[in-house]
Amino acid sequence: GAVKGHCVFSPLAFEAGALYPVGDSGAVCVCLLCVVLNMAEDKAKKYDRQLRIWGQHGQAALEKAQICLLNCGATGSEALKNLVLGGIYAFTVVDDARVSPSDLGSNFMVEKESLGQTRAKCVCALLQELNDSVTGSFVEERPETLINQNPGFFDSFTLVIATQLHEAIALKLDALLRQKGIPLLLARSYGLVGYLRVSVEEHTVIETKPENRLEDLRLNAPWPELQHFASKFNFNSMDDAAHKHVPWGVILIQAADMWRSSHGGDLPKLGEERKQFKATVAELRRHYDEENFDQALANVSKVWSVPVVSSELSALLNDPKAVELDKASSDFWVLVAALKEFVQNAQGCLPLNGSLPDMVSDTESFVEMQAIYRKKAMEDAASVGELAARICKQVGRTQTTGDATSDPEKVRLFCRNAPFVQVVRTRSLEAECSGGSCKSELLQSMMTREDTSVNTTLYMLLRAADHVFADFGNFPGTFESHLDEDVARLKQVASALLADCGTTHAVLPDDLVGEMVRFGASELHCVGAIMGGMAAQEAIKLITAQFVPLSGGLIYNGMTSTTTPISL
Repeated sequence: GAVKGHCVFSPLAFEAGALYPVGDSGAVCVCLLCVVLNMAEDKAKKYDRQLRIWGQHGQAALEKAQICLLNCGATGSEALKNLVLGGIYAFTVVDDARVSPSDLGSNFMVEKESLGQTRAKCVCALLQELNDSVTGSFVEERPETLINQNPGFFDSFTLVIATQLHEAIALKLDALLRQKGIPLLLARSYGLVGYLRVSVEEHTVIETKPENRLEDLRLNAPWPELQHFASKFNFNSMDDAAHKHVPWGVILIQAADMWRSSHGGDLPKLGEERKQFKATVAELRRHYDEENFDQALANVSKVWSVPVVSSELSALLNDPKAVELDKASSDFWVLVAALKEFVQNAQGCLPLNGSLPDMVSDTESFVEMQAIYRKKAMEDAASVGELAARICKQVGRTQTTGDATSDPEKVRLFCRNAPFVQVVRTRSLEAECSGGSCKSELLQSMMTREDTSVNTTLYMLLRAADHVFADFGNFPGTFESHLDEDVARLKQVASALLADCGTTHAVLPDDLVGEMVRFGASELHCVGAIMGGMAAQEAIKLITAQFVPLSGGLIYNGMTSTTTPISL
């Protein structure tokens, strides 16, 4: 709708030639409703593909995110481009450089007419054209200046993406943002080498979205309502059509009951007994073409392969933050504490997921069985919610509307994903880069292993190049006349870094040292696009709290098209 003079035009009424006075509140409501519905429909179309991946709540998190980008060369522009297209709320570009001829060959976010203008202004303008729902701004300042002189500048940002920063500045920025609790994402393109690093004190993930999930159907220990449902199916009295449509879950529950009755209440154990149990299931079959029995035989292991509390989840349940709660504890840790108590009360069982896989069945039976599973899952989630409320009361923590501990839907989301929740804690850059705290044994291993030696060497050479820059004011390979000198200097500095980290037997191949010098700290678009894409992917993980982000760093080798995680 739109206001013109003293009248309101309603999109629906306007088609019929109707014109409502402003004073008609009903018409205004209709008009506003139409606008809201149209906006929602447009958003669903605009972000259709990504909504299928991280859902409406993930998109809502993106639409609240305010991103700060430090340096908008090829790498930074590509990263921010992907986030702008994804629908973040706002971004701020910090860069004092002016567009140079080299930018025209590597950065699609500047134009020929931009030569000599500030890069931040040009990139900001073109990025905003990609998505008019996103607010963009720029600051024509060196990132180092803001880090050193105006640390409060970063307070309002959800995430900081820093590109093309050398080690000394990155160390200062990491220490600053860790004090503020703001995640940092470092991205770098250096010739045909790329570097990505996530730095966050603590990042909790409920929706980790693992590729392989063991379905929790409780076929080994059905609760009373499920047991009663399964017992209603009388295989002997039903006709062939009904026999073909018994859900395979019911077949296995009844087969397990038969087995227990003749084996002292125990389920099949390893080896021969499991073969015998499978034969028991097969004996219940009437005809060879009964697909439901094919499914039962294919899923027979679900009778004894039941989900258990993994060692990773057990460590999380016993994490000090889940044990030593106080009024400042986050929703996540309150829910973890509630989950721990639930598991203890349920003899080691996690809350039921509630999902039911596809089964050959008549519609009525499947719908009834599905309803039973959903009801049990909601009851388990309600129990976790009650435990969370009691814990909040015990520690003096006030529950407010929208808290994950008090919102039934958010509690159910937590319970559905309970087996796979994770906490990511990365080491600080200072801990990684300091010789006294570097993981020297791991570094030594990675430098000598065939599958990791090349990329780990590139990581150390990249660090050495930063040290050369800090000491001499130029990166190795900047001047063609000094190439031989730079090769020797880079190798010497890299060897000193390795020795400082306690790694004395590693070999620095001359060809890799020569390549790093030949790169001359250039930022190529092909590498920048790859690193920008990966940076945007990690940024979305951090913003939406879905999928598991890097637990440290990663090196990309453009010469071999390989990546290696680096968490030292």
